[in-house]
This record gives sequence, structure tokens and C-alpha cells, in this order.
Amino acid sequence: MGRSADAVGGTGGTVSAPAPLLLDDGAPAADAWTLDPTLGHLNHGSFGAVPRVAQAEQQRLRVLMEAAPVAWFPALPHVIADARQHAAAFLGTDSADTAFVPNASAGASVVYSSLPVGHGAEILVTDHGYGAVTMGAERLARRWGGTVRTVAVPLDADADASLAALTDGITDRTALIVVDQVTSPTARQFPVAALSRAAHERGVPVLVDAAHAPGLLADPLRDLEADFWVGNLHKFSCAPRGTGVLVARGPLVPELNPLIDSWGATDPFPERFDNQGTLDLTSWLAAPTSLAFVEDTWGWDTVRAYMSDLADYAVDVIADAFSAFTGEDHRVDVGMPVGALRLVRLPAPLSIGHGAGNDLRDRVLQDLGVECAFTAFDGIGYLRLSTHAYNTPADYEDFAERCVPVLWNWAQAS
Repeated sequence: MGRSADAVGGTGGTVSAPAPLLLDDGAPAADAWTLDPTLGHLNHGSFGAVPRVAQAEQQRLRVLMEAAPVAWFPALPHVIADARQHAAAFLGTDSADTAFVPNASAGASVVYSSLPVGHGAEILVTDHGYGAVTMGAERLARRWGGTVRTVAVPLDADADASLAALTDGITDRTALIVVDQVTSPTARQFPVAALSRAAHERGVPVLVDAAHAPGLLADPLRDLEADFWVGNLHKFSCAPRGTGVLVARGPLVPELNPLIDSWGATDPFPERFDNQGTLDLTSWLAAPTSLAFVEDTWGWDTVRAYMSDLADYAVDVIADAFSAFTGEDHRVDVGMPVGALRLVRLPAPLSIGHGAGNDLRDRVLQDLGVECAFTAFDGIGYLRLSTHAYNTPADYEDFAERCVPVLWNWAQAS
């Protein structure tokens, strides 16, 4: 039913299909997850997927919590501190700089709510930013009586051009820069380490939205001097839902507080984030199980290489399938591409306009039984692919053969 193992790209050459990952007993990698086998799962990057062993560990912890709540909650901050050490080691940073938060957006909200008021100040963002984080910046600007200024960076801008666009946007009024390490709508990186150095030379703090970076990038904090860095462990790291981290360094760290004051309010950072009252924080405690599962089964470096090779193949197969209908090249020139996240250009006018990507996502899921992500940038719609260990070449061959013709028909009817 699928294409051959070597897919010949109509405009982009030949990309070989990588051999699917297997479990130790020879079973498909997907058997380690509980994903519905009747659906196609081509959008790991939005919500992740939790391995069975991590789900089981979280349930075991919940049983302990419900069996003896009075024993559980007073001891919880100490147990969370241990899980923080595992997360920090995975990220290559110090646990003394690392706090758990529900997700990257919550970490950004912590920063926004904790910064000293800068009356009339300016916050710098890019046109690749994640909507919720940008909306938080706009809320902060309103509180400051200031403004948010958006820097336009072309999709195909390389590291030097991207850095120049951002640094040229800094003014005497800039009080905070918010920049993605890996962008959600455009599946590209930004030179956050170089930008942080340049910003610090001008005395401007930097918040790095690294929602996708943990697990996707091998060493996301290396040489990075950002004041604040927020990432999700429940995306490519496969931790249970609601597991994010805030890494903070520098003079503004004492200002950081959880969004909800609790009995740890007088503790220093990050310990004050370990004490969150009666919240169910078993997702944080089970996160090390997910990290260890991938490392012990295949190794993170192996999985990252597989995800990238599979993404190359997926783009080749799906872009060629669209080209067969349009006669155009549907590959996308991204200036700083990243591993498992890739874009394929859609036939116009699919996924253009506010909310159109989500509408198309829902229609594809309902009518075609495939979980996908659709985005738009600068008036062009894209299919955003995000691979993981459980995906195989057949997933993308099926999409190319079964779904692309339908999408083409929808585009023609629009």
C-alpha cells in the first residue's frame, strides 16, 4: 500500500526511509505507547505522548497519594526536589536554577508577573512567537503602560540574518526580549545564545520560550546566558502532561514566584516552586521515568537522529504527493531547521487566516482519522510535521497516498 523504501522526490532528490525503531523484544516502538492504532499520529509536537511505563508510574504515585494524603503532601517538596535534579541533569543545567512549572506558557507567565514594573517600557517579540506567550507579553505591556514591538524575521533567514534583525530591533526603551528557541508555527530555531549575549551587553533581560526544545535538542542550554528559559518536558521528552521547567539565572531570580502563593512563599528560588499545596504533581514525579525509558531503550541521541531522518523522508514523500497535483515544489526553505519539526507547504488557500489551521486539523481528524498540525505564516499555509520514536515511514506514506488527494480536493473547492 505504501511507497517503496526509497522515495524518489520529484523535485528534491531521493531520501531513504530509515529503519523503524524497535523495542528490546523486537516489537514496534509504538507498543511502548497507548496511542490509538486506528488513528495516524503525525503531531507529537503539540501535546506529546506518554509512554506506558510513565503512565504506570504516575498512577502508582497517585495511589500512594490517595492512600495517605497526610503523609504524602508534607513530604512532597522533598520528593519534587529529587525529580528536579533528574530534569536538570537531562537538560544539562543546575537544579538550583531549575523550577518545575505546569508548562512553558505558565513559566512565561511567572516571569511576566514577577518582573518589576517598567513604566512605558517596550517588550520585543518576533512574528514567529507562540500566540499565548505573546498575549502574555501584551498583558504585561498594558500593565506597564508600554508597548509590544514585533520584529519581522523572514522564514528563510539564517542565524546571522536572524540575529541582525533582532539586535537591530533593540532600542533604549526595550525592557525585555521574548524569543523562541524553536518556533511552534514555523518549525525553525533562533540564535538564542548569541542574542542573549548581545542583549546583556545592552542591559536587556531575555526570556527564551523553549517549549519544544527539551528532548528535541541535545543540549538546549549550552552556552546560553538567558535570564529566563522555559521548556516543556511533556512534548518531545514524553513526560506526563503538565510538566514544564523554568530555568532562571541572574539578578532578577529573587523576584520569581509561583503563580499561586503557598506555604513555600518564603523559601528561596527554586524551592518555593516545590511547595504547591494540594495540587496533584505526580506528573512532575513521573517525568524521570519517561526520560530514563527513552535513554535505556534506544538512547536519546539515537532517537533524535531517527526523528530527523524520518522527518526528511516524510517531507520528501508528502511534498512530492502534493507536487503531483500542483506541479509546484512544496518543500520549504527554513533558515534554521530543526530535527523532528518540519514544514510542507499546503496548496492555497488551505490553513490561511485566523483559526483556519485548527479548523483544518479538526476536519482531517474527523474525516481522515489523522492527528496533524496546520499553521500559517506570512499568508502561506503549512502542514507542520513532528516525528517521534513511535512513528514509522508508513505513517507518512499513508498520509501521502490517502490524505493528500483529499486535501487537494478541499483546496480546489475552497
